[in-house]
Amino acid sequence: MKITLLTVGKTEDSYLREGIEKYVKRLKHYIKLELLDLAELKNTKALSQDQQKAREAEMILKKITPLDYVILLDEKGSELSSTQFANTINKHMVGAASHVVFIVGGPYGFDSSVYQRANNKLSLSHMTFSHQMVRLFFIEQLYRAFTIIKGEPYHHE
Repeated sequence: MKITLLTVGKTEDSYLREGIEKYVKRLKHYIKLELLDLAELKNTKALSQDQQKAREAEMILKKITPLDYVILLDEKGSELSSTQFANTINKHMVGAASHVVFIVGGPYGFDSSVYQRANNKLSLSHMTFSHQMVRLFFIEQLYRAFTIIKGEPYHHE
């Protein structure tokens, strides 16, 4: 199974990039992982929030295939414990999903077309985080999930 983290925009802060790189390096022992950053929209001042979401949706939908299992990182999604998330990842690994794509949207969230395409939604918290920070939090939770699956001493109950 392959996992892709598809994001709108780049991680700008060096401390976040360093944290992401740390966990990406660790994850290479468990899974094929791709980080795919889509370019942020330019000249958005003349665009409404809905227009921005629609343009981002066009970019997102071009990067996924009909066979991909798509999970949106979205505040309206299900909240799982780390162990529940590990169980979800494990089910995908032993199931039919050969490619799971997690998507972090832009600052205004997702267009309805992306919601329609998604197979699932996952929330990391009831709190709202910057889409920059969500990347690090998610990558760490993905690493934690694999250590739980493998029974390694990273996660403590």
